[in-house]
Amino acid sequence: MQDQNPFPTDPSAGGVPAPQAEPEDNTPAGFQLGVLLPPVLKVKVPAHTLEFDENKFLRLLAGSISLSRDEKKRIIESLPKLKQSQVDELIRIFEEERYKFSQLSAKHVPQLEKLAKQHANDWVDLEALYQAENKKAADDAAADEIRKSLGL
Repeated sequence: MQDQNPFPTDPSAGGVPAPQAEPEDNTPAGFQLGVLLPPVLKVKVPAHTLEFDENKFLRLLAGSISLSRDEKKRIIESLPKLKQSQVDELIRIFEEERYKFSQLSAKHVPQLEKLAKQHANDWVDLEALYQAENKKAADDAAADEIRKSLGL
């Protein structure tokens, strides 16, 4: 019977036992996307004929870290043209993304926090962009009314 050493040795270290690496802790950290978003989202969904929870959809969209600000804006603007099945699929994808990121281990949390912060800031920028567009539209409408009242 051969004598087996329970501590593997590193031949380059002259027979000294090789250090054992700690097994990686893969316990899900439970990281939640979207927690850095404002409590009330200011972006309004355009008029549509679809059936879905608009607030939930916007929270999932805003919290997504796989889409850029401009991609999120395009999705919002395209909602009136989408089919119900497409919106349902987007919701499913966003929920799956949220779940998969929650299952990552703690070693990923610092990078996730960085991404989540960046995307939360992007969403605030998107809200500001929509507010500016709405203000411009209101100002243009008011200017048109003034011109009409002056007969111009």
